[in-house]
Amino acid sequence: MASFTLPRHTLPFLLPQHTPRTHSPSQSLSIPSKSSQSQFYGLKFSYFSSGSIPSSSSLKFSVSAKLDKGTVPPSFTLKDQDGKNVSLSKFKGKAVVVYFYPADETPGCTKQACAFRDSYEKFKKAGAEVVGISGDDPSSHKAFAKKYRLPFTLLSDDGNKVRKEWGVPGDFFGALPGRQTYVLDKKGVVQLIYNNQFQPEKHIDETLKLLQSL
Repeated sequence: MASFTLPRHTLPFLLPQHTPRTHSPSQSLSIPSKSSQSQFYGLKFSYFSSGSIPSSSSLKFSVSAKLDKGTVPPSFTLKDQDGKNVSLSKFKGKAVVVYFYPADETPGCTKQACAFRDSYEKFKKAGAEVVGISGDDPSSHKAFAKKYRLPFTLLSDDGNKVRKEWGVPGDFFGALPGRQTYVLDKKGVVQLIYNNQFQPEKHIDETLKLLQSL
């Protein structure tokens, strides 16, 4: 299960309302099942006892670059759910949807992955491949793909290196990996960048709409 660090004042809208209790610094909070309205239920958040915002140098998911529509993203070679190396260049000559997501087995990411699965035939009909990327290791990806019968590639971005190189912005002051989708055309040029952390299934609608217009 993924673990992220959040400033204390970002938590109220993620947690159910209850009588305040005294916590020690850097206490770990497990968000309880069904009692939270957050789609991130299941993640463990640790927070700062002070109300200060961490400095940019301490943020776990810093962004070192930014891609724009019409640019060619940095290449990469990452391990897939079977432990095999997969390079971005493998998909040259066909459209590819590359979606970065926070973590396997979290509610929002599971909804997104299953939505891609349910529309996978539409993506194939549009001549596009689907690739999901997160910081989880290959064994986590393998279990995730098997459990939900995911027919597409999941890549392990160890240390979130590719996420940073592609300029995927984080949420909650950079403490939570962002949810961002890119559509590359047959020449490997970015044609769409879509970011929506709280409506994971909309990524499928937006990417299909773009692909069907190419």
